[in-house]
Amino acid sequence: ASGNKYVPRAVLVDLEPGTMDAVRAGPFGQLFRPDNFVFGQSGAGNNWAKGHYTEGAELVDQVLDVVRREAEGCDCLQGFQITHSLGGGTGAGMGTLLI
Repeated sequence: ASGNKYVPRAVLVDLEPGTMDAVRAGPFGQLFRPDNFVFGQSGAGNNWAKGHYTEGAELVDQVLDVVRREAEGCDCLQGFQITHSLGGGTGAGMGTLLI
């Protein structure tokens, strides 16, 4: 808890900023740590290869740094839960790169 409120250890990732803007503007946007939003600028255009080899590869180190910081902040890390799509550039392409 931070300031008497719970803060999820979620890391939100996308290869284009539009979805992150929508989450931030939504009813739960202020729940997440602002520096746990990791996003690119160009997107992958629903292309697995761009998400895995080019656009996603440029962002993967930044994502892993945020994940590492969150893991180091735990007293007793028990695992990770990953939710990603099975198609497209970010969920499938970058998702398989991260796994």
